[in-house]
Amino acid sequence: MQSEKEAVKNAGEEAKELFHADSDIENNQKLDTLSMYVPSGLNVVKEEENNIILKDGDQTYIVFYNKLEGSKSKQSYNAAKAKSDEALLLDSFSDKKKFGYIRIMPANDDDQYELQTGIGGVKITTHTPKRTLQSDAESMMKMARSIALSNNQSE
Repeated sequence: MQSEKEAVKNAGEEAKELFHADSDIENNQKLDTLSMYVPSGLNVVKEEENNIILKDGDQTYIVFYNKLEGSKSKQSYNAAKAKSDEALLLDSFSDKKKFGYIRIMPANDDDQYELQTGIGGVKITTHTPKRTLQSDAESMMKMARSIALSNNQSE
């Protein structure tokens, strides 16, 4: 079993690797406001203009999407950074097309960590146990990339 430190480190590395991956992510879900990749097992349960709620059993994923922010926007990162005094991890990544980040907050009383990933005007948040931090970071960064790079976010 991974230690908390290892789980957080591996989640951060996974997010960074996916952020920088060259491969395209195929969108498999067409919603009213955007197209996106939705990992198997997740279901869209609610869609509003700037928010999408996804569920996998008891786990909820909240997708916030601001189409007025480009894929290089740092607004979500700056908001996450302002609330990161206790963060176990806050890491950012950038390339010529986009800016992204991952933030992991300490476990709550239910041993659930707050995991947030983002690219530009896309921010995804969930609460997850230590054992799935890495796989959730992977899924969430894939979703964020699919939205940020395929829905014509302005620069």
